[in-house]
Amino acid sequence: QVQLVESGGGLVQAGGSLRLSCAASRSLFSINRMGWYRQAPGKQRELVAAITKGGSTNYADSVKGRFTISRDNANNTIYLQMNSLKPEDTAVYYCNANMWLIDYWGQGTQVTVSS
Repeated sequence: QVQLVESGGGLVQAGGSLRLSCAASRSLFSINRMGWYRQAPGKQRELVAAITKGGSTNYADSVKGRFTISRDNANNTIYLQMNSLKPEDTAVYYCNANMWLIDYWGQGTQVTVSS
């Protein structure tokens, strides 16, 4: 099992930046893949960005070029740097860890982008 604790959400104006953090309770090398998902009101949860144990990344088309996922193995933490934020990025952002085909989730952090 793994526990995930997110931080870094908040309110920002369009065009601004935020950085989300997700601290895991175990070594990132024991986790196959970690990622960030988001869920806006009335919409399904969607993948924003993911990073594998080997460091490969993938992004939703809607955030490519604006968001960057990274990892700090020494501190068992992943980050999501979000630049050029848009109102449509408003959502609850969830950290995800996939280990042995089981998904674990953080509690979520609200990101609100005002126009």
